[in-house]
Amino acid sequence: MPFAPAPTPPGARPTARHGDDACPGALRLHPAADGALARIRVPAGLLTTRQATALAHLAAELGDGCLDLTSRGNIQVRGLAPDRGAALAVRLRMAGLLPSDRHERVRNIAASPLAGLDGAGHADVQAWARELDALLCADPDTARLSGRFLFGLDDGRGDVAALVPDVTLIAGQDGRTALGYGTGGPALGLAAEDAPRAAVLAAREFLSARDGSGVDAWRVTDLPQDHRPRAGALAARLAAEDIGSTPLPRTSPSLGAPPAPGLVPGPHGAYALSVAAPLGRMTVAQWELLIEAAACDGSGELRVTPWRGIVLPGLRAAAAPARLAALADAGFVTSEASPWHGAGACAGRPGCAKSLADVRTDAAAALSGRSGGGLPVYWSGCERRCGHPGGGWVDVLATGDGYRVTVRPVPDGADGSGGPAGPEVVAPGRELADAVAAARTA
Repeated sequence: MPFAPAPTPPGARPTARHGDDACPGALRLHPAADGALARIRVPAGLLTTRQATALAHLAAELGDGCLDLTSRGNIQVRGLAPDRGAALAVRLRMAGLLPSDRHERVRNIAASPLAGLDGAGHADVQAWARELDALLCADPDTARLSGRFLFGLDDGRGDVAALVPDVTLIAGQDGRTALGYGTGGPALGLAAEDAPRAAVLAAREFLSARDGSGVDAWRVTDLPQDHRPRAGALAARLAAEDIGSTPLPRTSPSLGAPPAPGLVPGPHGAYALSVAAPLGRMTVAQWELLIEAAACDGSGELRVTPWRGIVLPGLRAAAAPARLAALADAGFVTSEASPWHGAGACAGRPGCAKSLADVRTDAAAALSGRSGGGLPVYWSGCERRCGHPGGGWVDVLATGDGYRVTVRPVPDGADGSGGPAGPEVVAPGRELADAVAAARTA
């Protein structure tokens, strides 16, 4: 069973961090130009219809009437008044979405969203996620993790491993599980039933390594190479908790793709629906259509994905096509042929004061009438590129005079910021649409 840690890119350097990260949460709201922003952690993206309904009411009554999906499979509510934080927290606690105030920002868990639905994969990683979340919330030490630290639970198909989580579990065909740090470092094999406990211990080993490094590291990649967690130390920590492990050989990466939009056939004639929210944003009315489909024809569960999508499990074969068609009519991405498939954008103007452009309006204009396919594309209003995807993607960056379009990742250092200079700045309109289309198919 191979474990494939992502190699550190040549020339890559640890990022200097100073103090606690400012990552927003449900209790620590972020002041934005359009009001306060709350980021609600949803481990593995798992929501009951009751919890999803609570989020709809929150967005409608306290926020701007929309919900945003993040690249970690979490949910954001924007446009909150500064005095609504207490009311938000009360409602989240009542819905079971805030089990620990101290840990609310560290519950970043991504899991293969199609696990158990399509006959692929080797483990029920959703069950892992529930156990891991409970263990995180019960451990005082894990509250010291940053709001950016990511746990990845991959059922063996390689989709979550491609996100390069800080701590990665990959299920194997033989009932064993691979544990490692997505950036390299120790790779250990262990029994599947020990996976959630082992993930917590791996995070604690990272904290020990960070404490000994003298570096303010939010993620494993922030640590210098010689201070990152070691296989021997992690194995010893596991053994102290009666978890046996064996070293695994390094192999070439074996990474998979996110779920495609559309119908997902599964065992026993059941279907799942896989859809995406255009640019990761939807209205409460659109969200309520998902809840209705899950409650009336599905299993009563929604799975938010790290690719700004939603999977609805357990639909009857007779009901699934009509539900998918209704979601398409409501504006969801339901086919890979859609130009919105794989497209994302940050908040941009007017929501973000740092943005140099109304990136969502410009993205919509560039995508309209185009064909789908090709590389993912992401519009960013400034150099921070908040929420951008990993792997290969088209970077459409606002400059103040237009946009610079670059295919990333690219050789480190060619422009002093991790990639070569892009083409000349292009203005919004037909010129930008042509440049983006050409880059996606490059």
